[in-house]
Amino acid sequence: MKVAILMGSDKDADKMQPAADVLDEFGVENEVHVMSAHRTPAKVAEFATAARTAGYGVIICGAGKAAHLAGAVAANTTLPVIGVPIAAGGLGGMDALLSTVQMPTGIPVATVAVDSAANAAYLAVAILSASDAALAARLDTYRAELAG
Repeated sequence: MKVAILMGSDKDADKMQPAADVLDEFGVENEVHVMSAHRTPAKVAEFATAARTAGYGVIICGAGKAAHLAGAVAANTTLPVIGVPIAAGGLGGMDALLSTVQMPTGIPVATVAVDSAANAAYLAVAILSASDAALAARLDTYRAELAG
């Protein structure tokens, strides 16, 4: 299975690159797409609706300010969605964090810390490892190395 990394603007690319780096490190296929919940809502809905059929297992969404991308994606798929709030305005990312984490019951979005795309990727790896023994072994090795 592969992971989609979505961002609301190409200006978010530097902050979302760590997600692709971590996924590459674990050998998880990933694709990066730019689409906005506000400027291209039909494109977002179409992508999310077709994501499972397209071979995705997890979708990571990074967005700043109003940060509705993860919620818009979650509303259109039953795949796990991980939100990365991005500090893009004067509130240091708190606006994006609150927009991402406050989803209605039944439409969950796992949310990581502001500007924490790497942790979103580690969570995606953990999710995928539940059904991939080789990936689980790589994650176990990584965690053991973290512990020293």
